[in-house]
Amino acid sequence: MSESVYKVIELIGTSKDSWEKAAANAVEQAAKTLRELRVAEVRELDLQLDAKGKIEAYRAKLNVSFKFEGS
Repeated sequence: MSESVYKVIELIGTSKDSWEKAAANAVEQAAKTLRELRVAEVRELDLQLDAKGKIEAYRAKLNVSFKFEGS
């Protein structure tokens, strides 16, 4: 097995529908510019509320790892 190094970044995804969609949005956006994504770990879930306390958006904070190709 060859040795590898992975970088971990924090992302926050949002959705008007659910936490699951918020997490999926973050991963889908990351996959557009990062190669070899490995793991996405949901670290925190929260809600964005309007002035009346009504839910405006679901938010998912994730740690995402990808293979590091540094020199």
